[in-house]
Amino acid sequence: MAKTTSIQIGIPEKQRKHIADGLSQLLADTYTLYLTTHNFHWNVTGPQFNTLHTMFMGQYTELWNAVDPIAERIRSLGFFAPGSYAQFTKLTSLSDVPAKPPKAVTMIETLIKGHEKVAATARRIFAVASEANDQPTADLLTQRMDIHEKTAWMLRSLLES
Repeated sequence: MAKTTSIQIGIPEKQRKHIADGLSQLLADTYTLYLTTHNFHWNVTGPQFNTLHTMFMGQYTELWNAVDPIAERIRSLGFFAPGSYAQFTKLTSLSDVPAKPPKAVTMIETLIKGHEKVAATARRIFAVASEANDQPTADLLTQRMDIHEKTAWMLRSLLES
């Protein structure tokens, strides 16, 4: 039987737990947005097909690459990362998309809202991480906020006439 050692990284367990809980929501939001974006990549139609198909691929690839660092930060703080659809459904702040794919404009609007919500989740956790002097989490969150805010801006730009 393996012996577990206590985690002594300069952040009390209660604060680590609070941060890990927030990161779990960020992980669920990120995974849900990944799934939505991949769904839209597969199912987009219309005059902007090629542009959106390619753009969505870049976005879902970035989201896929983001889930591992978030989960690993949760583990570094001493907690288990959620990893099931049931857990993600409970934790996410994003809504599921309808079974029938929406029109391209609605896809874009849905992704804008999703990226904005994920940025807001990261910003909320950032305050907790900053208070705990948790620079690795703060750095991760800063990167995530930047990416989601920039992606929302790029998607909004598609809707301007």
